Amino acid sequence: MAAKQPLIISDRNQMRKWSRMMRSQGKTVGFVPTMGFLHEGHLSLVREAHRHTDVVVVSIYVNPGQFSPTEDLSVYPSDFDGDVRKLMAVPGSVDVVFHPHNLYDYEGTNKKKSTSMINNVVVLSCIEQKGMGHETWVRVENLEKGLCGKSRPIFFRGVATVVTKLFNIVDPDVAVFGKKDYQQWRIIQRMVRDLDFPIEVVGSAIIRDSDGLAMSSRNVRLSPKEREQALSINKSLLGAKSAAANGQIDCNKLKNFVIQAITEAGGRIDYAEIVDQESLEVVESIEAPVVFCVAAWFGKVRLIDNTEINL
Repeated sequence: MAAKQPLIISDRNQMRKWSRMMRSQGKTVGFVPTMGFLHEGHLSLVREAHRHTDVVVVSIYVNPGQFSPTEDLSVYPSDFDGDVRKLMAVPGSVDVVFHPHNLYDYEGTNKKKSTSMINNVVVLSCIEQKGMGHETWVRVENLEKGLCGKSRPIFFRGVATVVTKLFNIVDPDVAVFGKKDYQQWRIIQRMVRDLDFPIEVVGSAIIRDSDGLAMSSRNVRLSPKEREQALSINKSLLGAKSAAANGQIDCNKLKNFVIQAITEAGGRIDYAEIVDQESLEVVESIEAPVVFCVAAWFGKVRLIDNTEINL
């Protein structure tokens, strides 16, 4: 059987119309939001969405609202045609690829001072921009503060805002997010609860390469040496999880073990924290389900990973 060609939609109103038509036929809509340059981790989310719903929408949109001027939007990889081919190879494929050109309003913006164009996408270039047409942001105030929120202060504001917009446009019944971005998954869950979105948010397991490195679109920017060094993240997390299972519940000792392993391998730690799985509050001792989250730099590439510990 030939692979199914997904419908490519770029217009918001057409996307809403399609979803409403599916629902009028009694079908449930699954949704996987992505920024493109898809890998097996993304495709696993599509397969998970198929397990929950009748039809599946995948969005491909590099969200400028979550990048600061010092971050890597300008080099974020893209391959739209390749992404569509990969989606077509997934059993069941996808029904729609939602590929909007821009989801923000820049009317009245002084583009020379506050925005730039990258790959035909308008980029927000600072945290506060006077005269910008778009001025409504969604924040999940407590969950966004720690972990990645410390070094990326506008990141989750941008994520929560664009996901809210995508939810309003795609109108899914189920949305699937990868647990590699653990804080993001929990933030979206809380946002959906707090704002009464009628959407089930499913967290899907981390997909790893054969060597254990968590799949990420940024892995292509690692040199062979840096990739080898980066394996220290997963190896040390597994070591910490094993130690916890054997009775070591002192979080400082577990964190020091992971920090030392990554540093000795050549990485630069952004953070290594053991937090409650739902509140994401730092814990000193493992008495309830926790997640050990790490962010580290290898060369110019920042990688994140985590492992859940359920004693």
